[in-house]
Amino acid sequence: MPQDTGPDRATCPAPSMELMKHTRILLIDNDPVTIDLLGDNFKKEGFSIEAVSNGEAALAQFSPNSYDLIILELALPDIQGLDVCRHIRRKSDIPLIILSARNEEIDKILGLEMGADDYITKPFSIKELVARIKAILRRGRKGMGHIKTEKAESDVLALGGLVIDRERYTVTIGNRLVPLSATEFKLLVHLMKRPNRIVHRDHLLSAVWGDVDIDSRTVDVHIRRLRMKLESDPDNPQYIKTMRGAGYFFEAKES
Repeated sequence: MPQDTGPDRATCPAPSMELMKHTRILLIDNDPVTIDLLGDNFKKEGFSIEAVSNGEAALAQFSPNSYDLIILELALPDIQGLDVCRHIRRKSDIPLIILSARNEEIDKILGLEMGADDYITKPFSIKELVARIKAILRRGRKGMGHIKTEKAESDVLALGGLVIDRERYTVTIGNRLVPLSATEFKLLVHLMKRPNRIVHRDHLLSAVWGDVDIDSRTVDVHIRRLRMKLESDPDNPQYIKTMRGAGYFFEAKES
């Protein structure tokens, strides 16, 4: 049973209730205790939540613009949660958190590789879950940018044929538009702003995920996902290189 066991670890200011009250969350879980607990607590936070108890219903109900965030249990009565995650990722980069009783490392790695933005095991702290939701939503909303009267030069980063427009929230390679999640976008921007400089995993965790207790393998999984989307040969990357035992760097071969 979920437990509220710890303090809210987020140190960044929380999004305002005005923003939060418009947040629509789809909960995919067949545990009535979890559904009731999240329903009561999310209402206090201003979240609007809809719950479905199986994968078939979730896939039938989901459409790319219907929700702002998804919370997914892996142990569903019909379709495997990882398959639900995979199907959703084919349609959308909507923020997705796996909240599951499965606590094996392989489940966490597979969940992140399938496209989850975070993985939380049961029993869990309500305060920590809410903090992580707000952090993910903050990253997404910042990534979308703000309305500006002029485009600042720094809004566009261009290196090695890869172009990031931070105002329009787009990434292109040549004429190809590369769809990225909010987390992937922020991670790429952070590396690209520091060309040819090694960025350690701990620094990336702090800069991209904030002051939340997440394993450093999360960085490795998201880098792998970035390479799958950016590189013609992900095993021999052109853009994001690994410095073994240290971290990653964006290789800039041309200015």
